[in-house]
Amino acid sequence: MSERMPLLTPLRIGTRTAANRIAINAMECCDADTNGNPTETAFRRYERLARGNAGVIVVEALSVVDENRGRLHQLTALPQNQKGLTDLVALMRKTNPKPLIVWQLTHSGELSSPEFSERVCVKPFPGYEGRLLSDGEMDEILERFVFAAKMAHDCGADGVDFKLCHGYLGTQVLRPFNDRKWKYGGSWGNRTRFAYEFYERVAKEINDPAFLVGSKMSMWEGLPGGVGSAGPDTPIMDLTEPLDLAKGLEARGAKFIIESAGNPSLTLSLVQAYKNVPETSYLHFGFQKQLKGVLKPQTVVIGSNNSIYREKEDEVNWCTVCDNCIEFLIRQRPVGCSTYEREYSNALKEIRREAGKLAETEKHT
Repeated sequence: MSERMPLLTPLRIGTRTAANRIAINAMECCDADTNGNPTETAFRRYERLARGNAGVIVVEALSVVDENRGRLHQLTALPQNQKGLTDLVALMRKTNPKPLIVWQLTHSGELSSPEFSERVCVKPFPGYEGRLLSDGEMDEILERFVFAAKMAHDCGADGVDFKLCHGYLGTQVLRPFNDRKWKYGGSWGNRTRFAYEFYERVAKEINDPAFLVGSKMSMWEGLPGGVGSAGPDTPIMDLTEPLDLAKGLEARGAKFIIESAGNPSLTLSLVQAYKNVPETSYLHFGFQKQLKGVLKPQTVVIGSNNSIYREKEDEVNWCTVCDNCIEFLIRQRPVGCSTYEREYSNALKEIRREAGKLAETEKHT
């Protein structure tokens, strides 16, 4: 690709500089060991990503707890993982020192799998009912997030993405549906408390201006009472709260916002457009523009759902939006690209031979 392309120009993010404007978004890949440490497969994957020379690489959603996880073999950011994650960052730096490395931190909440974990929630959402979290339990979860951010800093990462998207706990708290009267629900002030206190704690306790903090946000979940809806029982879009949230995060130190939408478990086409319905991705351009309209020029907005507009340069293996990676996730198997990697195309054939064809992709994602 031409070095004169705007996509390949540097970009300032906080006090750091990304070598270009390509960002590798986080994706859970189900290849941790039984203690949540990266395996040889994970090391290989991130080494390849570093070699790809993107400006920013967001390391997949690391769970800040072990007891509430959506993936059986999910990476975790717990004390026992410090050495493994330090080694992972070191390998990426050795492979290519240029990319900014950001960890995405998450808690699955109502998306935790009851097969091997406990499903918990802020308010039972139809089809995803779980045990109600108390004020004290949410306080403890906040402590876990702050600990994980400190560990990211200690392990040499450049920053963290506090996950506020795709139906995970950070999203669940923000929903208008969370009208339960408790410390973290009901009023908008209560529903933003969890996110805002994380940012305030990190700014105070890490106290490193070079450490980047931001969030991937679902602007509209497309669900009754979901984030970006006009009330607790309607799916009608109203971006007043998401835009106010972005401004609130910025005021508390956010240097970037990664724009997204939807909930992969229920509205997957908003997260990732289908090849035969590419127009759903147009929504993202509007969301990005509205974010830019309320944020300061120096706050970076990173887009998503762009693979549908891929070009055909020979040196880039563009995503074909085949959704086979989603199938690996649903089946709780290690995730890779079956389009370009024979190892995973063979694995997918074997899975389908054993278990049959997957009936749905918008379920248990």
